Amino acid sequence: MIEAAKTHTVERLSREPRRRSITVISKAQLTPNMCRIVFASPDLHDFECPGADDHFKLILPCAAAADGECRRTYTPRYFDAETQTLAIDFAMHGSGPAMNWAKAVRPGDTIALLGPKKSIIVADNFDWYLLIGDMTALPAISRYLEILRDGVHVTSIVAIPEAGDRQAIDTAASWDALWIECSDLGAMETRLRQAVAAYLPPPGDGYVWIATEGKVATALRNDLIDVRGHPASWLKASAYWHRTP
Repeated sequence: MIEAAKTHTVERLSREPRRRSITVISKAQLTPNMCRIVFASPDLHDFECPGADDHFKLILPCAAAADGECRRTYTPRYFDAETQTLAIDFAMHGSGPAMNWAKAVRPGDTIALLGPKKSIIVADNFDWYLLIGDMTALPAISRYLEILRDGVHVTSIVAIPEAGDRQAIDTAASWDALWIECSDLGAMETRLRQAVAAYLPPPGDGYVWIATEGKVATALRNDLIDVRGHPASWLKASAYWHRTP
């Protein structure tokens, strides 16, 4: 009997985002360059983030803005509906409203968020998964690893500033982790592209997820689609940040 071809669905869910007030309940330094802040609020009673790379806007104080606010995009590290608590991991690099706020914030401080506006649910029936990114992508990569099915092959290629930024992540998947220790953006792009070029996928159909600096994400996407011939519908590449001129 010939086995029917698999259908690999990518489901897109939309919802009306609303502004929620959340309160800091704890703050911890996870690694030298990653900080976790946990929030709680009754406003989270109907909060949803089913997609591994769901994202929302944090509404931050910003003196330079006309309304005193600016918005920055973050992925939830985890959300507990029962306790109405939400954790966000901050990659502590550069400066700006988000970094200034994260460095100064203390338990009891409040902030607002907006979203998530949409979720993308990738079918867990691919034969393998490839997850590529830098420190900013680690929350979403961690969520992918935690939800993928038992035994499925997944490889992560992650650029981090230093060895101490490696993270242990609980997963039932068969996980191969490649950590690239590099703090220079130009060298990071080169080493990520070299690692992807050297990657040998297992047999079968694979899903690729990429999130890093905008031009790096585009280069990696082009390498995989144009050079390696990976199907564009089985790949998502996102610009999580942009280098300043």
